[in-house]
Amino acid sequence: MMAPNKTSEVVDTHEATWSSQTDDLELESLESELKQMAHKILEHRSTLPDQLKSTLLSILDAHRPLFPHPSHHASTPPGALDHNIYQSEGSPAPEDPETAKKVKLLNEKITQNCSTMPVILKRMKDCIARIEKLDSYNAAVIHPAFKAKKTG
Repeated sequence: MMAPNKTSEVVDTHEATWSSQTDDLELESLESELKQMAHKILEHRSTLPDQLKSTLLSILDAHRPLFPHPSHHASTPPGALDHNIYQSEGSPAPEDPETAKKVKLLNEKITQNCSTMPVILKRMKDCIARIEKLDSYNAAVIHPAFKAKKTG
């Protein structure tokens, strides 16, 4: 058998040391990347809900129809209208309690009408379907008692 060579032992030791040093460097770089990613995640978690809220509010505000405020006159230019037509609970009430009562009643009626709209549309579609079905029937199917007599 051959005796181990000293130069090969030194090379093996050197490679093992170099390998452990590169592993340590890789481990340190991975740990620093992990810390950076954790910091980014924490930052996104704190800012993302506010960004989503502001985006949603701006989208909803863009889709809100512009109605003139009741206190504005017809001579007011459209750009000068109050864009916040929906009064929240924190906003000041109108000066006149009668006007406030009318606005509240109007808002309630609008809400009721919006909630019953799908039911009404379904009924209309059903009625239209029945009418089209009756129109498609042949004249021979209709009983003679229900036919209008022609005068002339």
